Amino acid sequence: MKSWFVTSLGEPGLALEIKRIPSPNPKKGEVLIKVNAFALNFFDILQCQGKYQEKPELPFTPGAEIAGVIAEAGEGSIFKEGQHVLAVPKLPNGGFAELVVVKDEDVFPIPEQLPFNQAAAFYITYHTAYYALKTKALLREGETLLVHAGSGGVGSAAIQIGKALGAKVIATAGSEEKVEKCKEIGADFVVNYRHEDFVQRVKEETGGKGADVIFDPVGGDVFQKSRKCIAFNGRLLVIGFAGGTIPEVPMNHVLIKNYSVVGVHFGYFARLFPEKVRQVHAELMEFYKDGKIAPLIYRSYNFDEVPKALNDLGTRKTWGKIVVNP
Repeated sequence: MKSWFVTSLGEPGLALEIKRIPSPNPKKGEVLIKVNAFALNFFDILQCQGKYQEKPELPFTPGAEIAGVIAEAGEGSIFKEGQHVLAVPKLPNGGFAELVVVKDEDVFPIPEQLPFNQAAAFYITYHTAYYALKTKALLREGETLLVHAGSGGVGSAAIQIGKALGAKVIATAGSEEKVEKCKEIGADFVVNYRHEDFVQRVKEETGGKGADVIFDPVGGDVFQKSRKCIAFNGRLLVIGFAGGTIPEVPMNHVLIKNYSVVGVHFGYFARLFPEKVRQVHAELMEFYKDGKIAPLIYRSYNFDEVPKALNDLGTRKTWGKIVVNP
């Protein structure tokens, strides 16, 4: 079988190398998955560069999201051969490969009508968005949700889940193409932040009240401006710092406007409460079956195009998720 390996640290085009290796065999409580699609994430680039918090020994195979068919189930596995699944393999044996062995605990069944490309792009973004909006923010029907970077992977998931939960959704995006993508997936109103002040537009759209919940994967100045358009008793969700700057919060402002700044670390939650993640997965699959959510896919690449795909992702000119088909 073929697999990508990080053999030296650097930019993906220099760090990654395809190797042929023997097909792995599943042990007790594991499955062997024939990978039909795997998704790329920005942290894959950081892993190639050696800048991610996890630093496995070289060589290692990156890739945290796959979808495919179970080729073989190990002894005692809860899964069966031929079953359609998505999975979240762990380093150093990640998903940039034709075949991957994954522990049962990291495998989730999917309906056969869910395309593998969408399934591979599902886990991180939709679980993060659902955990943030439903569990942490307690988003209620009729509230206003502001989603930053709405055309991105996690932002697009937040738009769809916000609508599924009955919220009015305002999104921000940085180009007219991305604005249109946000509208296509259900945003009620979209602000091109390069041409307009989203603070003013949010106030206009809410009659001066502001957004009840703000979903912020950007940080930096976006976070600081968001404080100016959050509603009384609002919840400002800290998802990440894609903008590169970690903001500081003046607590007197939090006090005066009576809002909450809420940290969202889905990975930590998943490690502590795996059974709750499985419950949510089942709910998300029902959302999909009902037509309420579907991953936004920018493009699918061939297996030998992984370095190019990661380079495209690193430019931040893409939208939605990028997937690869072995």
